[in-house]
Amino acid sequence: MTYKGAVYRPLDEGDMARVAEQCRRAGVEAIAVCFLHAYMNPAHELRCGDLLRDLLPDIPVTLSHQITAEWREYERTSTAALNSYVLPIVQRYLNTLEQNLGAMGMPSVYHIMQSNGGSATFAAARTAPIRLVESGPVAGVIGTALIGQMLGEPNLISLDIGGTTAKCSLIERGELKITTQYKLEHTREFAGYPVLAPTVDIVEIGAGGGSIAWIDAAGSLRIGPESAGADPGPACYGTGTRPTVTDAKLVAGVINPDYFLGGEISVNLERARTALEPIASHFAISIEQAAMGVIRLADAAMINALKLVSVRSGYDPRDFSLVAFGGGGSMHAAALGRDLHVKQIIIPRYPGLFSAWGMLMADLRQDFLRTQIIRTDQADPSGLSALFEEMEAQAVAYMQAEHLDPAAVVLQRYADIRYIGQEHTVKVAIPAGPLDAAALADVNERFHAAHERSYTFRLDTTPEIVNFHLIALGHVDKPQLQRISAEGRSIEQAHKGRRSVNFDELGYYESDIYERDLLPPGATLRGPLVVEEPSATTLVFPDQQLTVDQYGLLYIRPAAPDTHAETRL
Repeated sequence: MTYKGAVYRPLDEGDMARVAEQCRRAGVEAIAVCFLHAYMNPAHELRCGDLLRDLLPDIPVTLSHQITAEWREYERTSTAALNSYVLPIVQRYLNTLEQNLGAMGMPSVYHIMQSNGGSATFAAARTAPIRLVESGPVAGVIGTALIGQMLGEPNLISLDIGGTTAKCSLIERGELKITTQYKLEHTREFAGYPVLAPTVDIVEIGAGGGSIAWIDAAGSLRIGPESAGADPGPACYGTGTRPTVTDAKLVAGVINPDYFLGGEISVNLERARTALEPIASHFAISIEQAAMGVIRLADAAMINALKLVSVRSGYDPRDFSLVAFGGGGSMHAAALGRDLHVKQIIIPRYPGLFSAWGMLMADLRQDFLRTQIIRTDQADPSGLSALFEEMEAQAVAYMQAEHLDPAAVVLQRYADIRYIGQEHTVKVAIPAGPLDAAALADVNERFHAAHERSYTFRLDTTPEIVNFHLIALGHVDKPQLQRISAEGRSIEQAHKGRRSVNFDELGYYESDIYERDLLPPGATLRGPLVVEEPSATTLVFPDQQLTVDQYGLLYIRPAAPDTHAETRL
């Protein structure tokens, strides 16, 4: 196949039979097919797939163009290979899950979270499981966007801190940042595996509640990426021995040892102190100072991740609200937001379960991409319209096959555009309906502005479109966020006592402790304080104040220096 999609030489079907026999003898479990120019003309990939399914009917086959019709053969091959790698496992898992759900009397159509910020049916996920990568963290970003939509806050940064990692993503004007340049297991030391599938742009670092603190060969303190996990867990669980961020938070007084997971798990303060003692001895400091060193280092790593999605991407954190969740998000959010000078910090209800709520709020979504390199000054508007209309027809047919009414489908057009001679592209929205010269001129200007924001410059040259991207959204019914009642709630009832808490450079403060579920809507409290709930602990610094809204969301904002909220203790 030529690069223009013309057949140069017919597919050698005899060679295909020999390859299939080699696969059969080797006992392969899945096959990936990637031909060089299949993104322009998939005829040979399709025929190859038919032959393989006839010759090896029990082995699942991935055709690269069916995962993505983008160019870049290495990335497309990597994506197809990774898809095949997990294909048998995911198929077995989904088949078993579907059988078990059916036995429980559940409806027959099931949805699963995808990495592009939407859901798909089990049937779709069985053929393209690579689209599920990072689907768990993505659900929290979806929840963040919906919280912002509900509150009229379109610019948000999501922060998800779990036991092993901290993950953050930026939402601008209510829209998630989507990338097709995701790399699996990418680190500073390892290039990772390219995944050429639309994925919500998430920055992830190995710093969470279970991240282990250790001394490296140079004698410096390090945090993660190794995690104690749930088993053996932090030293304070009683089974682990190595110090973690959770142990440090316990020693700092942030975590209540008698109310960990609502009191279901008993944690031991002395074991946490013992685990931190080698760090304290190494630096000739107290255990309390060692704990703060661990917390400070973890916060610094998280700040770097937050800056990667904001400051280093051309955004001012002061224009954004920080939504923090996960088991550890609300413990670190006050310090991180204070350092970044975000507009405000929002802690959703049940932050430890927030990603699960985000999954319930996800619409059905499918992305359709095609590579066609066209200079915008040479593009025929009617030809571009025809291309998008063809993709839209394909999208509507897909959604109908997924049991969705076409009237409930929303289509969004985008294009990946670059300056001629560049490698990187910028995603630009394309208006719906027939395109004309004026619409293309507007697209050009949007590209120049987006490029300048991302890369700090624009060029007085003609850009070119590289990829056409269509997003199909199928809206589904969603649960509504319920308002909380003031009945049975008051500041007095919520107050649980006081304890000494270490606020880093501000020192120790005797801090008021509150039970979150008993705080009434409209309550405003001046820090220092700690809000406890079974799945999370929220810390508020002395120079901050906490407000509870009608939905039970917590807002942390800087406190005016000359005001003191009435706590009515």
